[in-house]
Amino acid sequence: MLLPVFTLKLRHKISPRMVAVGRYDGTHPCLAAATQAGKVLIHNPHTRSQHFSASRVFQSPLESDVSLLNINQAVTCLTAGVLNPELGYDALLVGTQTNLLAYDVYNNSDLFYREVTGDNVHSLALCDFDGDGKKESEDFDIRVFKEDEIVAEMTETEIITSLCPMYGSRFGYALSNGTVGVYDKTARYWRIKSKNHAMSIHAFDLNSDGVCELITGWSNGKVDARSDRTGEVIFKDNFSSAVAGVVEGDYRMDGHVQLICCSVDGEIRGYLPGTAEMRGNLLDTSIEQDLIRELSQKKQNLLLELRNYEENAKAESSSPLNEADGHRGIIPANTKLHTALSVNLGNETQAAHAELCISTSNDTIIRAVLIFAEGIFLGESHVVHPSIHNLSSSIRVPITPPKDVPVDLHLKTFVGYRCSTQFHVFELTRQLPRFSMYALTSPDSASKPLSYVNFTIAERAQRVVMWLNQNFLLPEDTNIQNAPFQVCFTSLRNGGQLYIKIKLSGEITVNTDDIDLAGDVIQSMASFFAIEDLQVEAEFPVYFEELRKVLVKVDEYHSVHQKLSADMADNSNLIRSLLVRAEDARLMRDMKTMKSRYMELYDLNKDLLNGYKIRCNNHTELLGNLKAVNQAIQRAGRLRVGKPKNQVITACRDAIRSNNINMLFRIMRVGTASS
Repeated sequence: MLLPVFTLKLRHKISPRMVAVGRYDGTHPCLAAATQAGKVLIHNPHTRSQHFSASRVFQSPLESDVSLLNINQAVTCLTAGVLNPELGYDALLVGTQTNLLAYDVYNNSDLFYREVTGDNVHSLALCDFDGDGKKESEDFDIRVFKEDEIVAEMTETEIITSLCPMYGSRFGYALSNGTVGVYDKTARYWRIKSKNHAMSIHAFDLNSDGVCELITGWSNGKVDARSDRTGEVIFKDNFSSAVAGVVEGDYRMDGHVQLICCSVDGEIRGYLPGTAEMRGNLLDTSIEQDLIRELSQKKQNLLLELRNYEENAKAESSSPLNEADGHRGIIPANTKLHTALSVNLGNETQAAHAELCISTSNDTIIRAVLIFAEGIFLGESHVVHPSIHNLSSSIRVPITPPKDVPVDLHLKTFVGYRCSTQFHVFELTRQLPRFSMYALTSPDSASKPLSYVNFTIAERAQRVVMWLNQNFLLPEDTNIQNAPFQVCFTSLRNGGQLYIKIKLSGEITVNTDDIDLAGDVIQSMASFFAIEDLQVEAEFPVYFEELRKVLVKVDEYHSVHQKLSADMADNSNLIRSLLVRAEDARLMRDMKTMKSRYMELYDLNKDLLNGYKIRCNNHTELLGNLKAVNQAIQRAGRLRVGKPKNQVITACRDAIRSNNINMLFRIMRVGTASS
């Protein structure tokens, strides 16, 4: 459904995920891409005779339509867009690890060059998430922002490497483990996982039906297009090397937008979407082929199943039963599979863990178990295959989830007899509770954490007990009385204590030294009880003291940064002076003085290099501490729900901007700046 219309070969290596198309003169679309040599190439096939005179840009001797922009640092991101609508053309934005350059390609000049410091955001995209015509953005967690307000959060199992808006509230995403998929608001439509890495994703209507498909460029050179609704592949092509980027633009200036795919070796291909007539013909043929393929697959599966039944029946009738051999054929029709989740405190050889017990209802044995789950097992799957000597009617599988999130365990269990050659496969799904890594223990006032959160909800105690049963693995004989009551849990990961106490008035106190765990408990309760707004009083003395030390370090690093910048400015002025003196000495044929000035320049250059290393180290430390401050603000927000959550985050940022540290801690404790 995509028709190839042009192919270009650029003699430059292109860095992955750093390709953009822009109209840098307001008319002609040009391709910009980061090279692997600290430069940005600009391919402009429309004005081959254009030349640049400034030192930052020079014409490539390899192609007359390629210009190179010197960055002199490793480029980490690249995009193009309109910064000033009055200019009427796009600007090129180039990011490095520490700086952001806005470049006017048409006039060959810098719009601005700024040093930046921020969190590790791997991807950002804009889409109308809530359908009100406004744009929101996501970072790698995935969090959805509307202005400064977080309106939704979705948790994925790996770092988000790419995001792309599709239409409305629908957007595509890619993970670092080779997963791509589509969300509509907070609901995931589909996802697929590949052994290759998704280098770039892009939304493009390839069949002229008014709905964008998800285009993915892969590390093995494959480009495929998938239906936004089902994830089914409806187009694919292959490059000889990894795909660097997928963009779109009217590159041929013929009034039709092309899909443009670039490989890391510099190969560029343009595709046009199929016409409506062609779409109809291709769609009819595609539907027929898909239907034939689907029916053929069903036929093969049914024939295989029938053959298995026939072989089982033959084995059952031809082999006499005896105690040594046991059954060989079909398992009883009333065979059932039971599953149970519990907490195992571990022993000297095995750490504490949650445990899944799978058992059959009769004398059949379990030959193997396949478990599929997100974020728990390496590769998201786990296989238990006991040896022939250890077969039994039950299997225990240790499970250690790294995070406190509910996880669906998809099980495929092979059940038969010891001498069976064919096995019945039971498929079922069991949910692992959110706080499965916490064991119910007896309260001990001596070990009760000093940190706590306190809030009041309008719910009966029995409803809180229901929440406990749904989110923790409680022993079957647990009997929690009506309010007031207190329960104590111990973390299987680090032995930390968690106390939950409820009074008759609905006041709940959660004691834990883990501020993240406190936030998870509050967010879980808010979801279960459908709480829209919740104000919370919080006290975490140890964490707040650590945060105070981080804030002091941030001030110190800022001071060092300003001093280093001033020293560098002074040295820059000194360099100009020494260069002028050295040149004067050369013109006057005073070789001794010229040599002396250049030796001074050499020593000054070494000082500048050492200063640059110090600046980089200082910047890295500053970045880490600013990230810790930002995480602290987000954690303080997660202790609240709804409007109080957004108010806390906004008020904390205002306190940081005004450098009012005492006010910051008051807001984190009580949720408001007013006394």
